[in-house]
Amino acid sequence: MGAARIAAIKERHGWVEAEDRNAIRKIYHFGTFMEAWGFMSQVALIVGKMGDHPEWFNVYNRVEIILTTHDAGGLSQQDIRFAHLVDEIAPVRDRRAVP
Repeated sequence: MGAARIAAIKERHGWVEAEDRNAIRKIYHFGTFMEAWGFMSQVALIVGKMGDHPEWFNVYNRVEIILTTHDAGGLSQQDIRFAHLVDEIAPVRDRRAVP
């Protein structure tokens, strides 16, 4: 993973490198399944605008998102932008702490 991408990830609260490939991942936490589902619906609107297609998994009140661009062979700048947009709609506890 390039130095610029590593720096970009460190700026994103809670995003970490995926252990087994050139991707990043984050787990978001919600109070209920309905809140998690609502978040996923909002993320789907971002997907429609950007054309990026995350891998995601939902179990009750948790949503895990994995970002990588298969056509680019791994993490791309679009993935970093996508992570930023998703974080903007995330619950306060899962956003970057304000300095």
